[in-house]
Amino acid sequence: MHQFHIEPILGSETWEIAGYNIAFTNSSMWMLITTIVLTVFVWGGMKRELVPGRWQMMVESFTGFIDDMLEANIGKEGRKYVPYIFSLFMFILFANLLGLLPLGIVGVHPFTFTSHFTVTGVLAIISFAIVLIVGFWKHGFHFFSLFVPSGTPLPMIPIIFPIELISFLVRPFSLALRLFVAMMAGHVLLKVLSSFVIDGTNAGPAFAALVGVPSFILMIGISALEILVAGIQAYVFALLTSLYINDAENLH
Repeated sequence: MHQFHIEPILGSETWEIAGYNIAFTNSSMWMLITTIVLTVFVWGGMKRELVPGRWQMMVESFTGFIDDMLEANIGKEGRKYVPYIFSLFMFILFANLLGLLPLGIVGVHPFTFTSHFTVTGVLAIISFAIVLIVGFWKHGFHFFSLFVPSGTPLPMIPIIFPIELISFLVRPFSLALRLFVAMMAGHVLLKVLSSFVIDGTNAGPAFAALVGVPSFILMIGISALEILVAGIQAYVFALLTSLYINDAENLH
């Protein structure tokens, strides 16, 4: 599990303010790298050329994809959330993909910070906070009607309301857990398979053919699947966030 350890790069574990460690860690470094790469990617696609190049088309395609998703799930009101959902989707996507780069061959080990529940939890809390702010800002205390489906018989309200409320409060936890588990499980599986390849090769030609080669072939397939999962999980996170915002906007 060493690949998931958070280690200080600048500072040490004794650098604390009010009981919180402030050392610059490998997780922080890869968040910064992800932010820089994402900024360069978006900046490079904002040239607004008359005949768009491939870079500009990629950025516009991602933006249009998020815009269409929000319009389908929220309506015209969803356009104002494009900057946030786009940033959220792209940040998670780039974080997931950068963590899969085979940089170990040059001695650099990428760190997938989305495999930590603290990171995915903060992203989920930010999304949940936006839902609460929008809901109460737009509807006031009428926002609580979200927890009582229309047509609910009056005697059933004391039962339905707490169930719906608990379901609503669990949303950020499930949102964060889904991304965290998917990324961590994939990396653990690749780590286990790589150990089979190394141990099988070191054990001799027979074990290399029996264990190492099949494990290596399976690693290739799992790596391709992880690339797909990286995109799917970013999409699911953004999609569910847009659906939750739709509840706050339209009280469905």
